[in-house]
Amino acid sequence: MLSYPAAIPLSNHTLIRPGDLIRAEHVRRRSRWRRLDSGRQALLVLAHLRRR
Repeated sequence: MLSYPAAIPLSNHTLIRPGDLIRAEHVRRRSRWRRLDSGRQALLVLAHLRRR
């Protein structure tokens, strides 16, 4: 389960675009699997960038 202590105001496009880029990179590298899907990874990246 992914949780974040504060709400992040994001549009669908803002979350989908980085998720698509992450997914494309996984395909390019022939990565087998990840614990989190690319959309959740994008959310973590955007939350981290917002805090820093």
